[in-house]
Amino acid sequence: MKYIDIHSHLHDEPFDHDRMEVLGRMRDESLGTITVGTGLVSSRKAVALAEKEADIWASIGVHPNDDPCEEFDMGAFTGLASNPNVVAIGECGFDFFKTDKDMDYERQRILFEQHLVLAEKTGLPLMLHVRDAYEETLEVLGTCKGNLKGNVHFFAGDISIAKRFLDIGFTCSFTGVISFTRDYDDIVRYIPDDMIHAETDAPYVTPVPYRGKRNEPAYVKFVAERIGEIKAWKPEYQEKTLLQNATRVFLKNIE
Repeated sequence: MKYIDIHSHLHDEPFDHDRMEVLGRMRDESLGTITVGTGLVSSRKAVALAEKEADIWASIGVHPNDDPCEEFDMGAFTGLASNPNVVAIGECGFDFFKTDKDMDYERQRILFEQHLVLAEKTGLPLMLHVRDAYEETLEVLGTCKGNLKGNVHFFAGDISIAKRFLDIGFTCSFTGVISFTRDYDDIVRYIPDDMIHAETDAPYVTPVPYRGKRNEPAYVKFVAERIGEIKAWKPEYQEKTLLQNATRVFLKNIE
């Protein structure tokens, strides 16, 4: 395997009509992916796909504001987490991009903290979703007594924020956005080689040369190559490093 796309939504509706073809293109590139749930129904679909298909794993959780009415069903998620194909908890965190923080902070905090309880109980890493809320996320993580680890998906913070996540053992992943803007070059260079991941967030944020079309896990190679260009990596080192990072954080217990 060359790479693992550590964050996609391959189980979601945009892939329902051609999922097998998408899987075929992914496998042609010797890739795998973690398909990430955004609610209980979504998480069950992610687990079902991971059970059915090789080189696919699942992350389970409730997105902070996809459905503000959804509560965290600890019993149901604990049951899902026992599935050997589940490798992470989330995506979870805070998102105030289109939400009034004053109105929604408490709900999102309670939801996030329930994910932290499950992650501590299971020993699984967190798949963090953070948008316009890095300070709030770090504050809650700072109150945790457990040894929680994980990854900040779709990282878009600055170097000072990255340092604070790195200092508590969290990795950072980057999407196809880095292929069409130079805004992230400095932060990509800053992240230590063993603390960085490539992801697609498919079907969203498609990288060049397919920008404007639906994203898919096979395109993670373009994100990986761009990380390699920014960090001046040789191709062999690029593949080895990103695969090792994904395996260490998410697949260390997978036989």
